[in-house]
Amino acid sequence: MLRLNKLRVECRAVQAALVPVIVRYALFRLRGKNILTSNAVSIHGVENITTEGLVKIGLTYVGFMDRYDRTLIRIKGRLRFKGSFSIGKGCRFDIGKDATVELGSGFINSNTTLIIMHGLTLGAGCSVGWGCQFLDEDFHSLSYPGKSAGGDNRITVGSHVWIGSNVSILKGSAIPDGCVVAAGSVVKTRFTDKSALIAGNPAKVVRKNVSWQ
Repeated sequence: MLRLNKLRVECRAVQAALVPVIVRYALFRLRGKNILTSNAVSIHGVENITTEGLVKIGLTYVGFMDRYDRTLIRIKGRLRFKGSFSIGKGCRFDIGKDATVELGSGFINSNTTLIIMHGLTLGAGCSVGWGCQFLDEDFHSLSYPGKSAGGDNRITVGSHVWIGSNVSILKGSAIPDGCVVAAGSVVKTRFTDKSALIAGNPAKVVRKNVSWQ
């Protein structure tokens, strides 16, 4: 059930009209999708979405965003929400026909881009800052002597991971449970230490046994 008073406050904050938001929600529910969006959201491939909790798109207030900033979700593969989730204004999702993206509970902040052609898993309780990029494909080839053969391109992020703003997470990366990725980092390897602070370009473990709330 929607809490209308709370929804009214959320709509006012992002300057979205309440009635169209409710109408869109009802239409999504008729299609078996528990999705609540602002007016400035375009979803292509809604039939490829599975929701196991309430998914809010474009309803998170961020001071540097405008009411007309659009969010685009394009799914040719599969997008599964395994819990309640929020996607901020201005995000761009491009999920290829052979890709599966699974998102646990949590949120992705504004202006974050997912370009996923293979696969992405984001565990429960994750927080993704604004301006981040998840990219699991190069879209070109590069050869040179001694170059190792390619591996698994899929990106894996564990549970309760905090990813700071303007982080890039590239193909084949893995971030274990409880980690924090510092703002501006470029992640392009498979980490194994849980509850670590990861930072830099290329990113590396700079602290262990960290915790965050």
